[in-house]
Amino acid sequence: MADELHISNTENRLTLYTELLPQLQALTSGEQNLTANLANISAALKQTFGFFWVGFYIVDENELILGPFQGDIACTRIAKGRGVCGTAWSEKKTQLVDDVDAFPGHIACSSASRSEVVVPIIINGHVAAVLDVDSDQLADFSKDDVLGLEAICEWVASLM
Repeated sequence: MADELHISNTENRLTLYTELLPQLQALTSGEQNLTANLANISAALKQTFGFFWVGFYIVDENELILGPFQGDIACTRIAKGRGVCGTAWSEKKTQLVDDVDAFPGHIACSSASRSEVVVPIIINGHVAAVLDVDSDQLADFSKDDVLGLEAICEWVASLM
């Protein structure tokens, strides 16, 4: 298990994601507990990028249930198709939202959240969870974040 993250001093997020993924793999290697692994992945993402909020929602029957996260208090349950997270689940597609206030049906868990990216974690064609990342800045996420977070989520699926 890694004791600390070793991340370059760069603002290039794609480079940071590329450096982070193998460290996440080392961090979770040998640990079978999903909660512990998702908690450390959330912490590593927040530590590396300084995101306002980062965490997982786990599919439980017909709802997303709050899982491990880093940040302010969050919504506990989200219905399929509701808000950015529920939309990512129902569409099985990453949602990149520059302005959450302009997203139809956005759930304001925190009024400080301004932009968001949500990536579904898909196992055998079904969404098992979503990774939700929020920023307190408008349009803070780009295609680089989508690529980096999708690569992490593809790997996270192997942990579930």
